[in-house]
Amino acid sequence: MKKSGLEKQKAMKLAGKMKQAGTGAAFGQDAAVPLDRRDQRKLDQALGLVPFAVKLHGDLVAQLQALAQARAIGMNEVVAELLAKALADQPK
Repeated sequence: MKKSGLEKQKAMKLAGKMKQAGTGAAFGQDAAVPLDRRDQRKLDQALGLVPFAVKLHGDLVAQLQALAQARAIGMNEVVAELLAKALADQPK
């Protein structure tokens, strides 16, 4: 590989690290450390949450995202609320 190719590769590697790097402590306070996937999974399991993947049409997902944004809550909460309401309204 040529010297220019190596330098280009180094620059791309550095740019990738800069994108992943979190912001440092702000004004002397420690920044919140994001949880890795394993820790997040353990917290979810402790709360009784179970991963549930579905495939939905894009327009339905857009409606869900708009609803979540309007209510300032996450997608998980919106979907759980709508599912619970729909299941409660079902005749038994």
